Amino acid sequence: MTSSLVPFHQRALLILLILLANLVPGARPVLADWNNLLMGRPSSSDEVIERQGYALGYREGHEQAAWVSYQLTAEEVSSKAAERDDSFRPDPQVSTGSATPADYKASGYDRGHLAPAADMRWSAEAMAASFYMSNMSPQLPAFNRGIWSRLEAQVRDNALAAGDLWVVTGPVLEAGLPTIGSSGVSVPRAYFKVLLDAEPTPRMLAFLMPQTATGSTQDYVVSVDAVEARTGLDFFSALPDAEEDRLEAGTETDGWSFKASSSKGGGQKVDAAPLCRGITQKGAPCRKATRDASGYCHLHQSQASPGLQAQPGGEATGQCAAITRKGTRCSRRATKGLMCWQHAK
Repeated sequence: MTSSLVPFHQRALLILLILLANLVPGARPVLADWNNLLMGRPSSSDEVIERQGYALGYREGHEQAAWVSYQLTAEEVSSKAAERDDSFRPDPQVSTGSATPADYKASGYDRGHLAPAADMRWSAEAMAASFYMSNMSPQLPAFNRGIWSRLEAQVRDNALAAGDLWVVTGPVLEAGLPTIGSSGVSVPRAYFKVLLDAEPTPRMLAFLMPQTATGSTQDYVVSVDAVEARTGLDFFSALPDAEEDRLEAGTETDGWSFKASSSKGGGQKVDAAPLCRGITQKGAPCRKATRDASGYCHLHQSQASPGLQAQPGGEATGQCAAITRKGTRCSRRATKGLMCWQHAK
């Protein structure tokens, strides 16, 4: 970072400290090009891991990260260097052992990225690291593939417009949360995302979303202070105190983009249709897009809410609620809100 927030002499001092830290016997190596925590460490978690792409603070008691932090640049968003590989696996750097893919199997929850894979297309190493289970948190399919996915895309749009952003994301971890899997992975009720645009005029934006969130992402804008109060974290502590206090108290949205659809990594536009909420026979989330009101594609209509099955002798008063294999609404008549004879099988 080369702004007035971190003058050259402070950057030089930081690099010197990094070099000295690498000389301490037994210390974890620190690489000068991993600037994920340059704007401050959000908390003293059980274990802090820095790697290419992002840093995280792991909470063993919840078997997931309390936060992930990274800088996202316009060049990274536009890159096509790496493709998504879905290589979900335990994180070998978590000394106590991370959650595993088996913890999520048949749980009804997605393995929700905290640092999105689409933010890591600039590096094969960073992309692969985004699939460590330490970067996952249990998210409802409708949340993960709906409003949360839209927020992630909007962050990339804003990084393209601003040149770069500092991003901190995480679950709201608290006592008494339900758990999944043999590892006891906590299921958060809400998630946060905090952004810092440091140049030319510093500004912040924060979101706090329950897993039941719907509608516009802008409806969930809060002050950074509100997120800190809910989580006990401290964001962007490298800023001068007076400036940090001023920025964290506000909820201004001027200059930020809240478009309904956004660019995927590589600058390609993606369909705004959400993914199906269904679960495949192998226990994995369905990856088909659907615009059906039930949230389920034609293959998983049977998993929709009870009451969508056609009733014998029902009066044909409306259009079938099912979706065809082509992704369009069935044109047959059926009892209003239900399915026709063919799709009720």
